[in-house]
Amino acid sequence: MEAWKKHWGASQWAAFFETKKLPVMTRTKQLVSTTVEERGEQLAPQDLAAIALGDPLLCLQLLREAERIRSSRLGTETTTVLHAVMQLGVDKVCRLLLNSAEADASAAGFAYVEARSALAARVAMRWAPGRADLNPQEVALAALLTDTGELLLWLYAPELAQAALDELHSGRASRSAQAQSQACGFTFKELTMHCAEIWNLPALLRKLLQGAASERALLTRICTDFARHAMSRDDTATQALVADLLAIRKLMPNASFNWLVENISELDMEHRLHLAALAESAYLQNN
Repeated sequence: MEAWKKHWGASQWAAFFETKKLPVMTRTKQLVSTTVEERGEQLAPQDLAAIALGDPLLCLQLLREAERIRSSRLGTETTTVLHAVMQLGVDKVCRLLLNSAEADASAAGFAYVEARSALAARVAMRWAPGRADLNPQEVALAALLTDTGELLLWLYAPELAQAALDELHSGRASRSAQAQSQACGFTFKELTMHCAEIWNLPALLRKLLQGAASERALLTRICTDFARHAMSRDDTATQALVADLLAIRKLMPNASFNWLVENISELDMEHRLHLAALAESAYLQNN
């Protein structure tokens, strides 16, 4: 990375990313190719949307293109992946995908953040219906894109993303946001919001990305926190996961802790049962 880029702020990086033709994950191309072969002319927008919801880079491409078309037609905002696919059409989405470069997933930092984003979306799709959310896909999309700023830094400026990680591990910062500010001059959350604004992402999606303005935004944040803690290997991960379960229980008081951890495949059965038991014990102590 050129030395002068190290002095860029969040808005400058967001403007830089806007000029980039984003790649997609290799597995996404493979999944779509297989699905096209299997479904043929029966390929539906729902098939593509389900695959795309596991690839944050592809979702960003679809949203940006759909919003570009929408602005010229003055239609409603594109707030789900399925809506984006339906606006663009199955054929155009397939062409866009197959003509996209493949992301280099060999860098550990990029692979970790991308996998964490995909997990956050899956958790959101599991939890959002539990509070009778009218459109869980909106929450899942926001959860998938919450770490957009960090993901794009690992893709295009890995030295900067690594510097923030080194700052945290050095002990000079006690939290990730502090380490990011000290190493980069901005937090990755700030970068994500700048990207959302400069790309003219839907207002609803931006509110969910903020993570605090409503119960749905809070749900989005808890899903991303849970994914981050579930993939963590430090000693405090279990305690943090229990705190996440208690937080989500406040939004869904009728949901059991066993239901909340069910189907989280990144955690083995023993770990899920242990977390549910710890959360239940903490809940009973506080109520």
